[in-house]
Amino acid sequence: MKRRVVITGMGAVTPVGTGIDAFWNAIKAGQNGIAPITLFDTTGYKATLAAEVKDFAPEAYMSKKEARRMDRFCQFAMAASQLCFEDAGLDPLTLSEEDRARFGIYYGSGIGGFDTMEKNACDLMSGGVRKVSPFMIPMVIINGAPGLISMRYQLKGPALSVVTACASSTDAIGLGFRLIKDGYTDRMLVGGSEAVITSLGVTGFTNMTALSTSADPDRASIPFDAERNGFIMGEGGAMLLIESLECAQARGARIYAEVLGYGSTADAHHITAPDPEARGAIAAMRSALTEASIAPERVGYINAHGTSTPPNDKMETAAIKGVFCDHAYRVPVSSTKSMTGHMLGAAGAIEAIVCALAIRDQFAPPTINLKTPDPDCDLDYLPQIGKQTPIEVAISNSFGFGGQNACLAIGRYEE
Repeated sequence: MKRRVVITGMGAVTPVGTGIDAFWNAIKAGQNGIAPITLFDTTGYKATLAAEVKDFAPEAYMSKKEARRMDRFCQFAMAASQLCFEDAGLDPLTLSEEDRARFGIYYGSGIGGFDTMEKNACDLMSGGVRKVSPFMIPMVIINGAPGLISMRYQLKGPALSVVTACASSTDAIGLGFRLIKDGYTDRMLVGGSEAVITSLGVTGFTNMTALSTSADPDRASIPFDAERNGFIMGEGGAMLLIESLECAQARGARIYAEVLGYGSTADAHHITAPDPEARGAIAAMRSALTEASIAPERVGYINAHGTSTPPNDKMETAAIKGVFCDHAYRVPVSSTKSMTGHMLGAAGAIEAIVCALAIRDQFAPPTINLKTPDPDCDLDYLPQIGKQTPIEVAISNSFGFGGQNACLAIGRYEE
């Protein structure tokens, strides 16, 4: 018999706030986290804006020695994990050895320790082989984050790093959900992080014409707007604790929402451009709804991938119409990337958190700075202001380079 899987804890380190309350209050209020880049000198760069995590102090979550041996993406993951367990009211170290053997971590990141790799490459070229840090490799590898988290909390169940570009943490959540649902584990820490606001990262995305070159933070990340011209790089981390319903009930956990379904497909079309016919995206959404046994008409909110790139937003609009038919024009849709920028491999996890909180508060957040309608994007994107609305089920879409499509269906928990 398949088990029910519920969300009992969430941690967020984002460009609009750290911690669930600060993050969600900012999202509901339509706070813009985009500003001029401060992490490096952008003189001569075409793209000069990003959504940076502000005032992040890694020493609040780890020792200075530990922080020095972690890339920024790993620091975000560690911080989000600690915040998640605090939010859940669970210290894994108090669990029995048997319980921790059935407690895993699935974590997603699209790129990993880019800043560390970039700095060490520069050191090698300028100072020779002795300048390369002996800690570079463990700081760079993506599975360094779940490895360190599992060691800190002694999580001895399955540990997996998922790398599917911008769908990474959505896939991590979906795969972790399936482990619990099918009885292989009882609890999973799932999510992801990313930190690619570096000179090389921004240059690489700019030169492939993926980033917005706007100098106005209010006209930069503008999903579904006719004047959109690229995404804005974001960074941060988001982790969720998911448990079997039995485990959550046994410890008297607060339940935010229930994970109902997951879909994953490949476009098999192009390495960076989405399939203009949206076949993979449609299949992923339908797969998630089928696993959830949910009719499309029961969906009350869609958190769109909504990157603010011309091809993606047009494709996603077509995909939503392909799945929801007439209901597509009635269901509220928004892209919170208008506020957080595109957190790449961490985007899916933070947007799953948005869905869970939207269900809790029966509130669909806005797509801020959407001012100029696009005839190809004609759904209810909640421009500027969110709204109170009945939400029984929300879905979260993530589409990544390589043609990766992932979708989560999250529902209101009912006994």
